Amino acid sequence: MGIRKLLVANRGEIALRVFRACRELGISTVAVFTPDDRALAHKRAADEAVEIDSYLHSEEHIRAAKKSGAEAIHPGYGFLSESPRFAAAVEAAGLVWVGPPADALEAGGDKQRAKRIARRAGVPVVREGEPEELGFPLLVKAAAGGGGRGMRVVREPGELEDSLAAARREAQAAFGDDRVFCERYVERPRHVEIQLLADSRGVVVALGERECSVQRRHQKVLEESPSPALDPGLRARMSEAAVAFAEAVGYRGAGTAEFMLDGRDFWFLELNGRIQVEHPVTEAVTGIDLVQEQIRIAQGEPLHAPQEYLEGHAVEVRLYAEDPQTFLPQTGRVSRLRLPSRIRVDAGVEEGDEVGTAYDPLLAKLIAHGATRADALDRLAAALDETEVDGVVTNLPFLRWLVAHPALRAGRTSTSFLTDYTPLSQPPARIADGSWAGSFRLNLAPPPAAPSPDVALASHHDGTGSEQSALTAPMPGTVIRLLVQEGDRVEPRQPLVVLEAMKMETPVVSPYEAVVRAVHVSEGAQVAGGQLLVELEE
Repeated sequence: MGIRKLLVANRGEIALRVFRACRELGISTVAVFTPDDRALAHKRAADEAVEIDSYLHSEEHIRAAKKSGAEAIHPGYGFLSESPRFAAAVEAAGLVWVGPPADALEAGGDKQRAKRIARRAGVPVVREGEPEELGFPLLVKAAAGGGGRGMRVVREPGELEDSLAAARREAQAAFGDDRVFCERYVERPRHVEIQLLADSRGVVVALGERECSVQRRHQKVLEESPSPALDPGLRARMSEAAVAFAEAVGYRGAGTAEFMLDGRDFWFLELNGRIQVEHPVTEAVTGIDLVQEQIRIAQGEPLHAPQEYLEGHAVEVRLYAEDPQTFLPQTGRVSRLRLPSRIRVDAGVEEGDEVGTAYDPLLAKLIAHGATRADALDRLAAALDETEVDGVVTNLPFLRWLVAHPALRAGRTSTSFLTDYTPLSQPPARIADGSWAGSFRLNLAPPPAAPSPDVALASHHDGTGSEQSALTAPMPGTVIRLLVQEGDRVEPRQPLVVLEAMKMETPVVSPYEAVVRAVHVSEGAQVAGGQLLVELEE
């Protein structure tokens, strides 16, 4: 007997996406919501809704499922979606878990253990180890979870201690697990991932790749399929590596193997044991509903998805409530929302909804499909021109700039795209001919290090002259660390205050060498965007 009622242990856009798949399969839906999410769209869209204390408490989701009579739980992405304990608890409660087995999640979800398994399966991996062994730059990563939480690039030994501590705090807040590790940092790779489906009979298929190189705060902002960097031979090699890893961990359900790509060399990063935010681009080019496939696999059905592409190209961008240049999260009530009608839109909010500081600020995903890459980008550009959001600051100007950028149009992207091209800056008049993956890129000297867009330099002069400055909060949030006191001498770019919003940390730094004249906040304080934090004087 199939699933008749399903609870989604999540919120926002992904909850709405799963509800849509359930309706098409004739399955009743149950939403969960926390006290600060009572008015959000996903609560209104489900057949039933149950209030819970936290999206991170597994027992609350199970209680809600029992209370509503749901037979199955879909975890969405983020929160507990890759928690083996949650998966085991759901099945121990007699419920159907719409996801991979707990032991596969445990093997694939722990990034360090996953690398050991990958090596044994013959899959190339990036070297990890102690900082003194790796040298600098290196990357600090959370051992559990994903989505950019708990990640820090460390370029100098003096940055290591603070970066480790910040990564641990973010990982604990986002995943309930503060373990981190260090690996070699590859400066300008592409980020390419392979979509997998596996059934309970051990059949695993790869559904091609997604290019996800354009990122801010270690989170993706544009994804496309297929990747402009892959030819059939490279695609086959990466797909074989992804399938080999999935088979090695006994995977079941939908999952994504993530890789770094440099020329024709690639390294396995991790297996995301869940549906990805960017799954719609794969759906667009394959014609496969990945969420429905997840549910069918959970019901014990054999895999029917073909291992092939349909014609065309798809591109997705993420519309966020965030500053279009600094990418710092913003809050407010969505007073007007006009989304395009001629492309696919997966929205998480509606007009009148409030965007707060507690969760990821994703508003909607816009997905364009065309016969060619240029056609898909043109359709997406037209859709972005049609989009309107009032009441909250969004990254819409940035998305319009990005989709029109000649380097993006030429397929010349890497994870350093937004360091090489400052957001909303004047694009180059033309891009030199040649392949980004060939000698043109490899012969380029690396550009000088630039401040990462995830570090806030939020200062302004207070009108009394250049000797005094007031540093204000770049966005609403919570003061989680106060690093200075009145009278302290500080260096240029020294962190003074660390704010937390949407489970991400943002340091507010000194613009120059100065003395702290006054401190206006304390640790634990809630601050509004623009609120005075620290005053400096030279």
